[in-house]
Amino acid sequence: MSFTLLPAVDVVNGQAVRLDQGEAGTEKSYGAPLEAAERWRDEGAQWLHFVDLDAAFGRGSNHELMAQITRALGINVELTGGIRDDVSLQRALATGAKRVNIGTAALKNPEWTVDAIKRYGDAIAVDIAVREENGQWRTKGDGWTSDGGDLWEVVEFFDAAGCARFVVTDVSRDGTLTGPNVELLRDVSAATDASVTASGGVSTIDDVLEIARCADEGIDSVIIGKALYEHRFTLREVLQAVDAAADSAMRGEF
Repeated sequence: MSFTLLPAVDVVNGQAVRLDQGEAGTEKSYGAPLEAAERWRDEGAQWLHFVDLDAAFGRGSNHELMAQITRALGINVELTGGIRDDVSLQRALATGAKRVNIGTAALKNPEWTVDAIKRYGDAIAVDIAVREENGQWRTKGDGWTSDGGDLWEVVEFFDAAGCARFVVTDVSRDGTLTGPNVELLRDVSAATDASVTASGGVSTIDDVLEIARCADEGIDSVIIGKALYEHRFTLREVLQAVDAAADSAMRGEF
């Protein structure tokens, strides 16, 4: 079982923050992004999930800070937030980021996103934020404020285009510490050949292990944010738990 943890650093006005259900104005600050990123690296992170929320909400950019941190860390970084055209995509890739997640542009400019996938392969992930409305899963763009269409149609479209990875966030769980929506994640994974990264709601180590049990279904990674910042557990602790579970799985005990 191969499973990756991606601690998150979300940035507003040069500060590391977390939002409640992705809503602008609900920011809680956690200090300097570089300090957070270095802490996750020093605790054993192999990947970092870096979000420019100002760019995502269309109210500015933290690009220089993101580039500085990406180059300084020495681990894999995926960048997301406000990547909506060739200029912003090239800027993101030029930081040395291993992967770039495209969210709103995938909904508003799908043909451009498909072209990016064709040009850059698995360096591009499609970042899908969803919210259940009237019994239907709807995708969300523009900092999760606009409707981007039916989830399953979006997944089908980009799966057919050769998307290598979907990052899936249940907006109603994000930043709430109420647990991940594993059923939704499994349904998305079953609908695509792409790998799936889980996002939103992780509160406990058991939450992470529940997702990790789905690794063989294609859900091979999870983004962890608020739980780390609120000291629900340390990254080192959860990495050790995942490693122990993997060892148990090899012995047929997991």
